[in-house]
Amino acid sequence: MDHRLVYLLNVGQRRLHRWSQARTAAGGATAAQAGLLFFLAKNDGALTNEAAAALDLKAPGMSGLVDRVERAGLIERYADEFDRRASRLWLTEDGRAALKRSKAALAHLNARLTDGFTASEIDIVVRWLTSLQEKFPANDENPH
Repeated sequence: MDHRLVYLLNVGQRRLHRWSQARTAAGGATAAQAGLLFFLAKNDGALTNEAAAALDLKAPGMSGLVDRVERAGLIERYADEFDRRASRLWLTEDGRAALKRSKAALAHLNARLTDGFTASEIDIVVRWLTSLQEKFPANDENPH
């Protein structure tokens, strides 16, 4: 049986992204911005490169994300006291408020994504998606 997993994953990701972006236009953080806010909620004051690694972003993508989130007033960026070339990221009060809104939106989205599936079926989906990270690590330069 041809499951077309790559096709289904790509189409599903694009539709989920468009759905999410449409809701973001109504006044919330983007999925990428929310990812940074969630990371900083547990790692406030983290180095930019630590956040990039956690979000699986390379330096140019992380730089753009940090610039946008800082311009939105959701984070503050300060030079590291030991290495002035490095930056540390801190949530602002507006960032904490956006984080709360993002948590609520994510709970709604997760409920919609799991609707019609049993907990054991979702456990299998989670296990499969997690295995993708293990099978295709971010630093794997070998295409085979």
